[in-house]
Amino acid sequence: MPSILWPADRNKRESSQEPQGLLSQAQARLNAIPAPVLALTAFALGSVTSISGALVYRRYFRRIPNGDWVTPDVLAKRRWVKGKVTSVGDSDNFRFYHMPGFGWRWPLKFRRVPSTTKGELDSTQLKDQTLHIRIAGVDAPEAAHFGKPAQPYAEEALSWLREEILGKTVYCQLLRRDQYGRTVSIVTLSPRLLPASWASGKSLSLEMLRAGWVTTYEQAGAEYGKWGKEEFLRVENEAKAARRGMWANGIPAESPSEYKRRYAQLENSESVKVVDKRSSTEPSSKKPTATATAAAASKGKGWLGRLFSRS
Repeated sequence: MPSILWPADRNKRESSQEPQGLLSQAQARLNAIPAPVLALTAFALGSVTSISGALVYRRYFRRIPNGDWVTPDVLAKRRWVKGKVTSVGDSDNFRFYHMPGFGWRWPLKFRRVPSTTKGELDSTQLKDQTLHIRIAGVDAPEAAHFGKPAQPYAEEALSWLREEILGKTVYCQLLRRDQYGRTVSIVTLSPRLLPASWASGKSLSLEMLRAGWVTTYEQAGAEYGKWGKEEFLRVENEAKAARRGMWANGIPAESPSEYKRRYAQLENSESVKVVDKRSSTEPSSKKPTATATAAAASKGKGWLGRLFSRS
């Protein structure tokens, strides 16, 4: 007895035949395309994919190992980079490990920042893998360097900065190089709630000024970001009025810029003294004797002149 197909069975057979029909139609259309056109299309798609992948990797995933890799093109674009602070040497600069792309945090953590405390690298190796960042727009009390004494509050300012950023993620806008090879940068802290792509964090320079541990840098080439110099000066005056940080006992006798200017003048005067001392100790030229003078004069005469001079 022949079986009767119910509507449900018919629908199942039709649905199973639909993908096969679509696949055969696509195969027929593909076979209708000439082979050279198909090869050229595949080559073009492969080239576009490779170039796009290289550009995306270069912009979002390639790490900048150290300052030597910060090209003029990167500085001209004023590129923002994300990274972790590995060390704080002075009150206005630090070492920064670039962390591009993703993979640095759970649940997709497959990349990590090397550490010197765990014995993975020594300090020299980590130094070669980090950027030396100079915080833009501020000037901190000078620590003891090259035989120069430290300014008051230099140690307190350094302790505050270490507490604020050491081991944490910050964002740096790379601006230019200074005379010491450091990369001057606008630095912002990581946003607390929203991702950094949606909102920017607080300005580290303004937070340092607000805490009273730095002054506004007003020399040539100073950078203040989107906040401007007026906002920097306003926050500094606010900290002075509230007697925060190094303003606790009033205005210090010497600002960081005045300190550097004074020692620069002392170094110049010392170098001038050394040059004068060297010139005074050089042996003076000996005066020619009478015999040598007469011999030189006789050389300038001919045989007839020497004959009459003897007589």
